[in-house]
Amino acid sequence: MSSQLHLNISLLTPGHFRGSWRVEGNNPGDFVDPVHFRRLIRIAERGHLDAVFVGDSPALSSDIHHAPGLGLDPVVMLADAAAGTEHIGVIATGSSTYNDPYNLARRYLSLDHLTGGRAGWNVVTTQHPAASANFGYSEPPDKDERYRRADEFVDVVTKLWGGWEPGAIIGDAESGQFADPDRITPPDHRGPILSVAGPLPLPCSPQGRPLIVQAGASEGGLALAGKYADLVFSAAQTVDVARNLRTDIRGRAAANGRDPDRVKVSTGLITVVGGTESEARRREEELRETIPLEPALRQLAGQLGLDPGRLRLDTVISADDLPGTASSLPRSAGFFASTRALLAGAPLTARQLIHKFAGGAGHQLAVGTGEQIADRIEAWFRSGATDGFTIMPGEVGTGLEAFVEQVVPHLVSRGLFRPEYTHRTLRGNLGLDVTETADRTRKESFT
Repeated sequence: MSSQLHLNISLLTPGHFRGSWRVEGNNPGDFVDPVHFRRLIRIAERGHLDAVFVGDSPALSSDIHHAPGLGLDPVVMLADAAAGTEHIGVIATGSSTYNDPYNLARRYLSLDHLTGGRAGWNVVTTQHPAASANFGYSEPPDKDERYRRADEFVDVVTKLWGGWEPGAIIGDAESGQFADPDRITPPDHRGPILSVAGPLPLPCSPQGRPLIVQAGASEGGLALAGKYADLVFSAAQTVDVARNLRTDIRGRAAANGRDPDRVKVSTGLITVVGGTESEARRREEELRETIPLEPALRQLAGQLGLDPGRLRLDTVISADDLPGTASSLPRSAGFFASTRALLAGAPLTARQLIHKFAGGAGHQLAVGTGEQIADRIEAWFRSGATDGFTIMPGEVGTGLEAFVEQVVPHLVSRGLFRPEYTHRTLRGNLGLDVTETADRTRKESFT
């Protein structure tokens, strides 16, 4: 395990307390404001964070009555926001269920070239019924079908990304030869689900290929992670759950002939930072007041497989009240396993769970001073539970800056995080392999 952790930050707007747009100083239109995202990414780079992360879903949020959804296309938004930055990575979510491999591969490789080798693709399979309807399906494909497609989809995308060999661009002005077609290999893929000829009209990435990120903890998701992922985004409420998940992922990587040290796990951490603990608690209470409790209660019931008609805010829930892990109900496997482990320690009311999950995110919540949150991060990292964290500010407009200014300096002073960037690519900053496949495609290589 590396002696230094990685830190990504989620740009979900207005924050992981989804109603925080109501808090004074926030603008309800920030979720579609390019200036907002340009400001945030520069703050993140000022803190030398590894990457910014943006989720996505190809459907209108079911909670649009209470909060904005995931509005802007993440690849387009990040291409704009990252202009002028030099080091910070950009990770955008894209569905393997409702995309074609060729278009997605081209889009993310374009983002990677535009940022000089700093892009990543977070692979999701998308189970939302509204998304299915947007693409002409009466209902979502079942989980096994989605993951069969995802496995083949990622395989095709990686083939497309590797289609141009080093030296494919000749750039010989005297002879007039621009490229060597013999060094450009189409995948010519004919599989059980997908058929893609290729190749892409783009050379390989400045970092070898864009980062592949995976975020599912179901059997299909873990199999996908072990086979392809460079970074795994996880939810865990306890150290034991996080450590077991990391061990599982590393074992799956090794079983696929991969070096497990080349697969990093990033644990989600919702943060509310204050100058004092009491200030942080007051801020958390302010954010809690923005949670619409009845919708959050229905969401919690669905996530845990409980009867929404019988669940009340003050209902005490224990681990024994939850259905078995073999239940076929649609839900996040990672959220469910993490919540079961949490409740095994002590039963909680539905209201307490909603508050602990910031209304529904399912990730652990850290509230306190910069030093206290740094203590939590250090304890989890040193225990071997994770390789780093994806920070999820409770309210991103001020919360990201608070994390950079009040938490990061403590981590740097303890030798847990770098004081400055050491690489120009995302893979380099994460300590992953960087294959210099595309250096000769840069303009300076021909001067």
